[in-house]
Amino acid sequence: MKRMDNNIFNNIEKEAKVNKEDIFKLASSVQNANLRDETVLRQLIHQVALMAGREVPKEQEDQIVKAIINNNMPADFGSLSKMFKK
Repeated sequence: MKRMDNNIFNNIEKEAKVNKEDIFKLASSVQNANLRDETVLRQLIHQVALMAGREVPKEQEDQIVKAIINNNMPADFGSLSKMFKK
């Protein structure tokens, strides 16, 4: 399992140029966050986009917020990944 975890983080670092420590810091900062709060979600989206060095268009941000609030987030990584690559 540890090797698989490292592979996942290595892939994230390679693809998104975000290091493991930054991911853990972000995860820690949102552990007790209210992810049903639109303002909190938008701040989180902006933080992730900033970490990844990418801009999230308003329309895509709206779709992400709506999907999370309405519990319509895809369960599998492939679908989730496609949603963020739009």
